[in-house]
Amino acid sequence: MSYMDVMKQIKRNEIAPVYLIYGSEAFFLQNIKKELTNKVLAGEEDNLSIYDLEDTPIQEVVTDAETYPFFGGRKLIIANNASFLKAKADNLAFEHDFAYLERYLGQPAEYSVLVLIAPYEKIDERKKVSKMLKKNTTVVVCNPIKEQDLRQWIDSLANSLQIEIAPDAYEIFESELSANLQLLESELTKLALYVGENGAITKEIAERLIAHTSNSSSLRLVDAVIERDLHKAISIYKDLQKMKEEPIAMIGLLAFQFRTILRAKLLKQKGYGQYQIQKNIGSHPYVIKIALSREKKFTIEKLEDIMSKLSDADAVMKQGKMEKELAFELLLYDLIQAT
Repeated sequence: MSYMDVMKQIKRNEIAPVYLIYGSEAFFLQNIKKELTNKVLAGEEDNLSIYDLEDTPIQEVVTDAETYPFFGGRKLIIANNASFLKAKADNLAFEHDFAYLERYLGQPAEYSVLVLIAPYEKIDERKKVSKMLKKNTTVVVCNPIKEQDLRQWIDSLANSLQIEIAPDAYEIFESELSANLQLLESELTKLALYVGENGAITKEIAERLIAHTSNSSSLRLVDAVIERDLHKAISIYKDLQKMKEEPIAMIGLLAFQFRTILRAKLLKQKGYGQYQIQKNIGSHPYVIKIALSREKKFTIEKLEDIMSKLSDADAVMKQGKMEKELAFELLLYDLIQAT
């Protein structure tokens, strides 16, 4: 089951007796735990138990789930770090007795909700305990959103906030926030308050109000260079200064972007597809997507020349041959002239 599907069920108060939640997207894991806490306990925090399965054997967790809640109502038992589901389990000072868990899964307590969390990208599905859990629990996968699913995720958030997003505004969210879902939700919530219920977020509103990160600003800076827009480039540079970014660090940001474009171009010429390029370079999928859309505007020689100019400017700054801010502005001028 996907994160979106289980969240919809929990919001409808359709609560399963036992969950197995695994994946590496911490934002999803935290949201599910928060929503379950709200729905299951309804304010009765005394009925919440949290365990670390690297410190506590599963049999103790099961015993707690079987024990009737002292304060009435329902209990929520969250057991984190189910490392025994990994291909290579961690060495612990005790052994988990899975016979207790197997017995409990056959007849879970009606007054308890047991949540097992494995914060890992994959679990070893060949293990007996993994097969047992997949057969007898509600399994939720919480891995990072794939690039092709990001727009659906943004739409889902927008619908829940009762706002609309203009078609040309999606690119702003994807380029600025795709790597941080928590920040994406926070920024969308902020914009929803700005436009009001049933309001529309335009590209102009998104560009003006979204909190830019240094990495996303470097993407915009590259765009300004490609567009040969010195005024825009200087404006973005001033934004980076407000973020307390040093000119030398800004050169590093630009170098990373242009180096990615160059590497993507070289790999594309070798016949690599986007997924292969992303795996080879190791950057976020959206960064590779943008790099591939930009590489067509440069020859390899031009990209190598840009990298040389960045290197020279870096040396000038580090050797103190010119005031850093002036050197960076001259660099922007040179890059724009070179494109």
